Amino acid sequence: MKRWLFGHGLLLVNLALFLLFLIGMALTGWQVANEELLEHGAPAETFGQFLASGDFSEAVFENWESEFLQMGAYVVLTVFLFQKGSAESKPLDEPAPQDDDPRRHAKKADAPWPVRHGGFVLVLYENSLLILFALLFTASFVGHAVSGAAAYSEEQGLHGMPGVSPVEYLGTSQFWFESFQNWQSEFMVVAVLVFAAVWLRQRGSAESKPVAAPHAETSG
Repeated sequence: MKRWLFGHGLLLVNLALFLLFLIGMALTGWQVANEELLEHGAPAETFGQFLASGDFSEAVFENWESEFLQMGAYVVLTVFLFQKGSAESKPLDEPAPQDDDPRRHAKKADAPWPVRHGGFVLVLYENSLLILFALLFTASFVGHAVSGAAAYSEEQGLHGMPGVSPVEYLGTSQFWFESFQNWQSEFMVVAVLVFAAVWLRQRGSAESKPVAAPHAETSG
């Protein structure tokens, strides 16, 4: 068990932090929502009602949408683009292991099953990381539109105004403001990491070059 925990620590700790912060977001969001309801003379809602509300779901999907967009775009951009000296880039002037054609390893006994199988299954598998993030982004985008429309309509109702459908919500500046404010921050952080990894180091981290590596050395 101890060995298993050691081998999966990075995933487990990140999942634990995700749940911790999601719970914190839910509890504090519930308080904020009730404060706003009371300001409008409406009755407070229970925690369960808040979790089922558009406010909570919209906040969750809005953030997930930007995260999956960032990671999916980064997966694609690192296929074609380079940054000299960055640990986040493939080498500029030499073959990278990531570019190796998996079909050359079809007969290896320890190769993943899609590699040994070949054909369309392999085509899907060699693009499966991008496909995953594309599906997750699409699902989060739709979730943002649906739950955002519900939250927007609830807010409109408090002011005696009509609500909107998810499709109508896509046409509002509110939806795109919520999206763009998250998207810009995600790509800003990626840009900082890509550039900082040229000059700065973190000993022991897979996201850093070796501390003694020259600044010009490019390795992903």
